[in-house]
Amino acid sequence: METTSAVHVVALPYPGRRHINPMMNLCKLLASSDDSLLITFVVTEEWLGFIGSTPTPPNIRLRSIPNVIPSELVRGADFSRFIEAVYTKMEAPFERLLEGLEPKVSCIVADTYMPWAVAVGRRWNVAVASLWTMAPSMFSILYHFELLNSNGHFPIFDLSGERGEELVNYIPGISSIRLADLPGLVGEAVLGRALEAISFSTESHCLLFTAFYELENHVIDSLRAKFRIPIYHVGPTIPYVTPQDMPSKDHPNVDHFGWLDGQPKGSVLYVSLGSFLSVSGSQMDEIAIGLKASGVRFLWVARGEAARLQEVGGDMGLVVTWCDQLRVLCHSSVGGFLTHCGWNSIMESVYAGVPMLTFPIFWDQIPNAKLIVEDWKTGLRLKKEIGNKNLVQGQEIAQTVKRLMDLDGDESRELRRRAREMKESCERAIEKGGSSETNLRAFVKEIVQGQKNQSN
Repeated sequence: METTSAVHVVALPYPGRRHINPMMNLCKLLASSDDSLLITFVVTEEWLGFIGSTPTPPNIRLRSIPNVIPSELVRGADFSRFIEAVYTKMEAPFERLLEGLEPKVSCIVADTYMPWAVAVGRRWNVAVASLWTMAPSMFSILYHFELLNSNGHFPIFDLSGERGEELVNYIPGISSIRLADLPGLVGEAVLGRALEAISFSTESHCLLFTAFYELENHVIDSLRAKFRIPIYHVGPTIPYVTPQDMPSKDHPNVDHFGWLDGQPKGSVLYVSLGSFLSVSGSQMDEIAIGLKASGVRFLWVARGEAARLQEVGGDMGLVVTWCDQLRVLCHSSVGGFLTHCGWNSIMESVYAGVPMLTFPIFWDQIPNAKLIVEDWKTGLRLKKEIGNKNLVQGQEIAQTVKRLMDLDGDESRELRRRAREMKESCERAIEKGGSSETNLRAFVKEIVQGQKNQSN
């Protein structure tokens, strides 16, 4: 493409897969919507090694900055140190990279958790769009965090018993939520940095949500009423899959798809608890025991422990170290998803129309589980209390799994009906003229218009 006349967008994701994936998927949507866009996707050298071989459209190019932060392989060991490095050490090398980029940068799309990008945009006289890769309700909880302080609901160190059952019903756009369902299990320093990121995002040129409007319309409307900047809902930022995209039986490395092909429709529970923070070994064993006792077919992604968990879980299921999650969820034999409630996983499950069992581990996953079970009514709670000390026993897991996967049960049928409704709503949002498609076009128009204004 002719780069001299291109509208140049620099994408800056937070260095973590749950942030990089939606940013890349957004960039692919942008690239396909307007071929005048040139997108430079900036990651650390380590992350360039992870994603450098991934196919991208011709108008997306990858660039890197030095590894000035702890490795992705150890970031879970000291999360607060990792965040501190992201907030304090990446700005200078990113700005040095900007100095050498051609053509002139028109817009920076930065993850909200890269708040210093707003200051960089000011110095370079470049518009910065803030991309929020979690639920809009999570953004609203943090944006209105002072309300928790003023109502005596923060800090609280023990959420067990009656205290955790207290209702918070004063956050705009959010239905009543228990104290125990608010974001948890992060230290004071991490929380402070998150609140700082929210504050900086309100000074950006616009805010982007990776949700579609119909998913949390009350939250989006309440934020729009308060914000002076535009809010665009452009989700789900996932790689859309059609039946034609499903792997063929002779495709390499898809043994699990061959196994899925041999299972009855809607009979398989897909299990994945994320790739960042994992549950304890004893809890993994209880999940395996529960799955075996349930008698339900399952496909489980468990990195590093597959052989042992396969032995404990029995021969009704298959344990693998990796799979293409979205394609698995879209397979006709999959009828449920046991999930840690990460936002990307939820969006893929909504897109596929699959009901969920919630097993949140920390932070935004906790209110996400409440969204699924109480607001959308597309799932059941499997883990009710947060923390590794609260072990969910195999017998309880087996009972809840059977409730979800009983295709003839009234409860299960209703969950599936609700999941299908949300899937249809998602399909309408991303089709031409839908809420997300029109918002994406409006955002692109704003970028292009900004480039024209810079040129005049």
